[in-house]
Amino acid sequence: MTSPTERFGDRVADYVRTRPGYPDALVTLLVRELGLSPATTRVVDVGSGTGLSALPFLRAGFAVTGVEPNAGMRAAAEDLLRDEPRFSSVAGTAEQTTLPDAAADLLVAAQAFHWFDRAAARAEARRVLAPGGHAALVWNDRRLVGDAFHEGYEAALLRWGTDYQAVRHDQVGDAALAAFFGDAPRSAILENHQDLGREGLVGRALSSSYVPKAGQPGHEPLMNELDRLFSAHAREGRVRIVYDTRVWFGRLSAG
Repeated sequence: MTSPTERFGDRVADYVRTRPGYPDALVTLLVRELGLSPATTRVVDVGSGTGLSALPFLRAGFAVTGVEPNAGMRAAAEDLLRDEPRFSSVAGTAEQTTLPDAAADLLVAAQAFHWFDRAAARAEARRVLAPGGHAALVWNDRRLVGDAFHEGYEAALLRWGTDYQAVRHDQVGDAALAAFFGDAPRSAILENHQDLGREGLVGRALSSSYVPKAGQPGHEPLMNELDRLFSAHAREGRVRIVYDTRVWFGRLSAG
C-alpha cells in the first residue's frame, strides 16, 4: 500500500478541480459551539491538502496555518490561496507538524484523520494546542444509497477500486474518536453537495487514491461505467453528488 503521504501525489490536478469543498455552516457551528472568534482563534489545518478545508475559515476571517506533507498538494494550496494574507503553510505531518508549542486554538483535520498514526497525532495535537484549545475532525461522507446514481457509483468503486474497502474513512469508529479526544466528542451532520459535468465526474473518481489510473487493471471498465451512470442520471448536463459533512469536535483530555 502506498504511503499515505504520497498516495495523492499524482492526483493533485483532479483533486483541485473536482473534490467537494466544505460548507460555511461548518465554521458557523464551531463558532457557536466552541466560542471561537476570528480575532483570537488561530486555526491549524492538519493534512490541509489543496486548501479546500481552509477556505470556509478564511472566508469567516480566521487566520489558518496549513500543515501538509505532500509537496504537490501543499503547492496547490499555496497557489489557490495566494491572495489570502491570513493563510500560511508548512511542510509537516500530523505526527510532526513542525509548529511550536501552543501554536493553535483550533486544530482541524478534514478528510485526513484516517491516515494518521492516531496515538502520535494525539500527542502532537496536545502539544500544539494552547490551553483551552479544541480539535475538530471533519469528513465529507458521500451518500452511498438512496437513489440509482449514488448506489451505482458505490457499486462501481467496490467492483473496480484497488484498495477501496481497506482505506475507507468510515472505518474510523466511535472507539477511535473517543481515544483521540479522550472522551466521546460532540458531533454534528451538515448538508453538502457538488454538481459535476461528465468530465468532472470522471475527475472526481480519479482524485481518489483507490481508483485505477489509465493503463491499470479496472480503469477502462470503471470509466465506461461512469459514462453510463452519467448518461442515465444527468440533468441539464450535471449529476449531483450528495454528502453528509460530519464533524466531531471538543477538547483533548490529558488522559
